[in-house]
Amino acid sequence: MTRRTLDVVVLSDIHLGTYGCHAKELVHYLKSISPQLLILNGDVIDGWQFSKSYFPTAHMQVIKEILDLMSRGTRVIYITGNHDEMLRRYSDLSLGNFQLTDKLVIEMNGEKTWIFHGDVFDATTKGSAKIIAKLGGVGYDWLILANRFINWVLTRLGQPKMSLSKQVKNGVKKAVRWIADFEQTAAELAIDKGYDYVICGHIHQPQQRVIKTNSGQVTYLNSGDWIENLTALEYNNKEWKIYHYQENDFEMAPVISIQKQLPELNVLTDEVGLHIHQLPF
Repeated sequence: MTRRTLDVVVLSDIHLGTYGCHAKELVHYLKSISPQLLILNGDVIDGWQFSKSYFPTAHMQVIKEILDLMSRGTRVIYITGNHDEMLRRYSDLSLGNFQLTDKLVIEMNGEKTWIFHGDVFDATTKGSAKIIAKLGGVGYDWLILANRFINWVLTRLGQPKMSLSKQVKNGVKKAVRWIADFEQTAAELAIDKGYDYVICGHIHQPQQRVIKTNSGQVTYLNSGDWIENLTALEYNNKEWKIYHYQENDFEMAPVISIQKQLPELNVLTDEVGLHIHQLPF
């Protein structure tokens, strides 16, 4: 399998250090791409549940593959989220091809894209409610672990897989309404600021849709997660698409490493015309 050359890739909510993380699948994906810009949009390392006793080789391999992409010329921008908020004290750190920040605006082909994790809209990640959110995160992690065992049994019985957490979310009207409100709030702010696209993570819900208000319209995108959905956002040929991981795509042949190193990235190719702005919220 040759690496796919892409302009921009956005990943979020990987949650390295938790039982629910599909690190092995993410390693396969990272080995299959060659982006000029890789944006890690928060909750990459789960600082809320991090434990020295659980950080498997596959989780470390994810970090190794990201570093490998950097060595090939990919620029990596890490946007902090609530589960890796401990990194926010180092925001605006820049080392070679790596940059750490809390929010980002990029301009491609004359269109501006506003990117941030999205926990700023979530009151449960702040104050005393944060303790409840952390406990909920532990419960969610165990639910995912139990779901893996159930799916293992279902697969051997020739039955389709199921997602317990998705059923819980979809069955609770309040949760569904919260997701809709989250997307609407992000879109309204982006429209007010004159952006063409807004990209979030946080809610683990891959999405791509145009949201209109009386003030205008914006394309809202969410990169999903690598716990349940195994999704990413890819920008190439002047358009955004949601990538869904398919295991069969990685069973045919081993990954072949490309030898040519990409040029140092300050601005993407003239065709893409990407510029990075450090703008306030």
